[in-house]
Amino acid sequence: MSHTVNRDDEEPEPKRYRTLFISDVHLGTRGCQADLLLDFFKHNESDELILVGDIIDGWRLKGGWYWPQAHNDVMQKLLRKVRKGTRVVFVPGNHDEFARDFVGLEFGGVEVEDHILHKTADGKTFLVVHGDQFDVVVRHARWLAHLGDWAYDFAIWINCWFNRARRKVGLPYWSFSQWAKLKVKDAVNFIGAFEETLAAEARRRGVDGIVCGHIHHAVIRDIDGITYVNTGDFVESCTAIAENFDGSLELIHWKLLESERAPAAKTPALPLPARRVAAE
Repeated sequence: MSHTVNRDDEEPEPKRYRTLFISDVHLGTRGCQADLLLDFFKHNESDELILVGDIIDGWRLKGGWYWPQAHNDVMQKLLRKVRKGTRVVFVPGNHDEFARDFVGLEFGGVEVEDHILHKTADGKTFLVVHGDQFDVVVRHARWLAHLGDWAYDFAIWINCWFNRARRKVGLPYWSFSQWAKLKVKDAVNFIGAFEETLAAEARRRGVDGIVCGHIHHAVIRDIDGITYVNTGDFVESCTAIAENFDGSLELIHWKLLESERAPAAKTPALPLPARRVAAE
């Protein structure tokens, strides 16, 4: 990723986009990658920032308070973006469903909406919604959804210790939960059904595409003429969707692997490059 370099401090200028979409940050959990999200915000700016749900994990906070300084810094960063002129819209998800009681209001300039219609620079209209409304497990078997949430946290915990061992022997990061999603037949079927359902909703509403989160599976793809976009998450994959000023969409991966850090302890880490996969 190319950046303009500021000669005064040799720091690269942030990459600017028309719109950034981020979801499933899960502030309030130990799996949240708040530091990487802050790093992402440091190197990427936008005229509009749309938070596509599960930014705060109210489910987890009900069971015990966990809120380190980095999580507070993320909230402060969002409010600072508003003060600097970025339009910030928050579309709550199931984990921060408490915010749905405040739809239509603003907090610190952050707009709270149940869903929005976003028009891209090239004139396409996208429905933006978290997606849990179309998840039959969340809608009809909340106890099972909470059980699945616990199982996911357990997978993240296993992942953490497993990858510590891999790093010690020089192996790169490997995601157990992502592997499971792609290998377990039922999980693959669920992802496929979810995508088809969301695309059908976009078609029913007469829009060009849909932007969602919820299932932590980032992708931009065409489904029978509907552009299906999933923002992924900032727990494992650390992904975001960016709209360029020509209206094109990109999937950005912002995962700095341990093996990519500067080897010398006293050597400052280089600015994190973005790995982007353009929409096909």
